[in-house]
Amino acid sequence: MPPFSDTPVFDGHNDVLLRLRRSGKADPAKAFLDGENEGHIDLPRAREGGFAGGLCALYVPSPSYEKDADGNMPTPAQPDALNETMAMARLLFEIERRSAGDVTVCRTAADIRNAIAKGSFAAVFHIEGAEAIGADLDALYVLHQAGLRTLGPVWSRPNIFAFGVPFRFPSSPDIGPGLTDTGKALIRACNDLKIMIDLSHMNEKGFWDIAAISDAPLVASHSNVQALCQHSRNATDRQLDAIGETNGLIGINFGVLFLNKDGIKDPAIGVEPLIDHIDYVANRIGIDHIALGSDFDGTTIATALKDCRGVRLIVDRLKARGYDDAAIAKVTHENWIRVLGATWGA
Repeated sequence: MPPFSDTPVFDGHNDVLLRLRRSGKADPAKAFLDGENEGHIDLPRAREGGFAGGLCALYVPSPSYEKDADGNMPTPAQPDALNETMAMARLLFEIERRSAGDVTVCRTAADIRNAIAKGSFAAVFHIEGAEAIGADLDALYVLHQAGLRTLGPVWSRPNIFAFGVPFRFPSSPDIGPGLTDTGKALIRACNDLKIMIDLSHMNEKGFWDIAAISDAPLVASHSNVQALCQHSRNATDRQLDAIGETNGLIGINFGVLFLNKDGIKDPAIGVEPLIDHIDYVANRIGIDHIALGSDFDGTTIATALKDCRGVRLIVDRLKARGYDDAAIAKVTHENWIRVLGATWGA
């Protein structure tokens, strides 16, 4: 297998497993491996675009997409969340098993580097919203043994660990309470197991609770800049500064809802607003703390990008903005690998 690209892209967030799980296809693993004309990611398109892997989320949607009076999504039933999480984990490992080496589930930074070097899609087992994990945290330890390496305690809804930030515009992320006592225990357990804690979807109080407890770099895998788009999902300058001070990173979300300064879901906005968010973070906290967190298969992206092959447009636009090869390598993959290695200790 040839390497993916001279400038491979390792990305901070995708929802391809959920898309495949809900597709109704008789063989979703085959659809990913052979390719299809649906969604944003499959293996042939990833190879064509130099999209070399990333954090593959196991996310369980709410039973209903109806929001309550406060704009929050209801929390899914705990047994359903565990069952759905296990089904998506099985799908991830089935894809790896049947790929003949073309997909690798990575547990160390060395695994990621080796996979990219040999042209194997580097997938990291990530949970977005920890509803599958009970207050006893037993499932966390079992899932870690199975390969779980990164975890977001919440999606944008409350659970037993914290209060996820609801989607609001214009709004700061300062909505609702912080971590529960169970949530604080989860963060300490993740530190002990060296599981990366993802701050995307955390509200502001939860962010600072985690910052006070965690001994790992602070990471928001797929969030953007409040100063450029006042969406509740985006990070304030103070949060960005804390991420930089802990040698962490923020992965820029490709979702137009989080990029557009007007808060409108407009796919016609093009690629430039995304580059503006990269510029802002690089100028404020440094090039070592900015990466990509596409949210492929989980959000509406600019029409110009189309799918994962569109990451080449981002590389081209970074070059046009004056980023040199070393800086582009940091944004596209090196920063992610560094931070994951620092967190995992391997």
